[in-house]
Amino acid sequence: MEKKFKRTTVTSALPYANGPVHIGHLAGVYVPADIYVRYLRLKGEDVLFIGGSDEHGVPITIRARKEGVTPQDVVDRYHKLIKDSFEEFGISFDVYGRTTSQVHRETASAFFRTLYDKGEFVEKTSMQYYDEEAHTFLADRYITGECPHCHAEGAYGDQCEKCGTALSPTELINPKSAISGSKPVMRETKHWYLPLDQHEAWLRQWILEEHKEWRNNVYGQCKSWLDMGLQPRAVSRDLDWGIPVPVEGAEGKVLYVWFDAPIGYISNTKELLPDTWEKWWKDPETRLVHFIGKDNIVFHCIVFPAMLKAEGSYILPDNVPANEFLNLEGDKISTSRNWAVWLHEYLRDFPGKQDVLRYVLTANAPETKDNDFTWKDFQARNNNELVAVYGNFVNRALQLTQKYYDGVVPVCGELTDYDRQTLDEFKDVKGKVEELLDAFKFRDAQKEAMNLARIGNKYIADCEPWKVVKTDAERVKTIIYISLQLTANLAIAFEPFLPFSSRKLRGMLNMDSFDWDQLGRTDLLQPGHQLAKPELLFEKIEDDVIEAQIQKLLDTKKANEAASYKAKPIRETIAFEDFQKLDIRVGTVLECTKVPKADKLLCFKIDDGLECRTIVSGISKYYKPEELVGKQVCFIANLPPRKLKGIESQGMILSALNYDDTLSVITVDREVKPGAEVC
Repeated sequence: MEKKFKRTTVTSALPYANGPVHIGHLAGVYVPADIYVRYLRLKGEDVLFIGGSDEHGVPITIRARKEGVTPQDVVDRYHKLIKDSFEEFGISFDVYGRTTSQVHRETASAFFRTLYDKGEFVEKTSMQYYDEEAHTFLADRYITGECPHCHAEGAYGDQCEKCGTALSPTELINPKSAISGSKPVMRETKHWYLPLDQHEAWLRQWILEEHKEWRNNVYGQCKSWLDMGLQPRAVSRDLDWGIPVPVEGAEGKVLYVWFDAPIGYISNTKELLPDTWEKWWKDPETRLVHFIGKDNIVFHCIVFPAMLKAEGSYILPDNVPANEFLNLEGDKISTSRNWAVWLHEYLRDFPGKQDVLRYVLTANAPETKDNDFTWKDFQARNNNELVAVYGNFVNRALQLTQKYYDGVVPVCGELTDYDRQTLDEFKDVKGKVEELLDAFKFRDAQKEAMNLARIGNKYIADCEPWKVVKTDAERVKTIIYISLQLTANLAIAFEPFLPFSSRKLRGMLNMDSFDWDQLGRTDLLQPGHQLAKPELLFEKIEDDVIEAQIQKLLDTKKANEAASYKAKPIRETIAFEDFQKLDIRVGTVLECTKVPKADKLLCFKIDDGLECRTIVSGISKYYKPEELVGKQVCFIANLPPRKLKGIESQGMILSALNYDDTLSVITVDREVKPGAEVC
């Protein structure tokens, strides 16, 4: 029998404060978490939604070093940007804290010290890379080199960004320090480890036997880790940014970020509720739910529970509904490559359209497998679903009420069989949506809510009140009454998913008070109730708006390709005498035309100082003929003639091949006489 809880603590993964939040974060963690919390609140349940910034770790220090600022400068900037973006987007945290706060420092230190004093750690000495010039041990991300798998340069000590392979620093070919550029040496260092192997037996029972209801991706990843055998995991790091290890003799060492960050959930709760925080973390009648992405499954299902169990007074998570990854236009989202749709930029480019993105990300939620976001799909879902289905029905119902009854809800007359059939179709919506939300199936739950709008659209289209009003005014009252009840139900059903639109719709309905238990009722708006002036709930997004976003991504891709370009290796050495045999000259282009039936070829008439020379060149993809007339170009004059499409070509125009395989004709930077030799 399923256990009943008095309250629910909901956490969402702490984003790194070294960059903005993007749509992958939203789809994987924050939108589903917010939907769930809003749903619980609507039901009147006691729930606490905990968020915050993860402000320690190597990525922070790397960005600070690149920018020439302190790590605190970096986290202050991005904590504010992330927090403000979440607020504007409607992620309804009860608290959004940070791991650089004094409360967090004290909480994390005390947590470590409790485990240390209980003998829950093992102390181990190991060899680690050390930078002799910078006088510091190097975290994995501070070591770069050649990837042993794809042989890309610049791979990090923990992962190759090009091929995605997880690495250890000792696997890199020709490793070097990212701090000084020098070759690091191996030195002995001491750290504390959480012996996960000693927790394996109870973790196996707790997860594999007691939580078979967890999502397949979560359960499967946990089983894989457990079947491979758990190993001790370091909880400290040689670093100068973080929470100092609170043990004598641990100078220069900080708590490893994966140990420090999840404790942030607890410390943020403490900041919000200093006197009552324990009931949210230690009372067995509290349910703990973690919302995370799949890259954090092991930390929230194995490592953090082991930490909580070792401490001894905390509850363990009841569910961890982790999502897979969201891709962007068929490619993996990458912060380092700027291949992302950033939340703060979306809010700037699409003001007032928070719910459109919430809707699309939920409709494409990567709940069981990786999914893809495209701007064309974003536009289609807005125009074809939010505007054409939901918005269209609401607008029809409210405008007809305004037109026929001055915005006053009419009295419902006698019901027809079709009316009863329609009412029957949506009376079970509450149970269906609840069942799906309780199972963390947000995509299907939103689809069920949208089905209400489809029912309404069909009903009002089939009944055609604008025609019936001419012959049966009483019948129209019933049609409008039922349409308005459906509209009011939509305001409740979509509240967890589209809070801004629901608020706007409730305003138009003058529907101030409501709760989840009212969903499915057919008497939400009483006869005589005055509605407010109707407005459009959603608006169409035009092609030019979407094309601008697509172009932004194309520009990003082009910039990435340029940044990653490497010149081809130099060809084998030739004798200087061989070069001297080439007669390279400058000629003035007199005419340039396309060669018929040849997509790539242009035919040039060139003044070479002696005569008018014809040269055929395959560059029409990169130039329009008129762009080249009058230019002075370099060409090889002493090649044997060659026929191309029936035209005798008397030489070769020289071009530079760019990194993206485009061609650029080689010209001179000031005018010379035709026939001038290149030497």
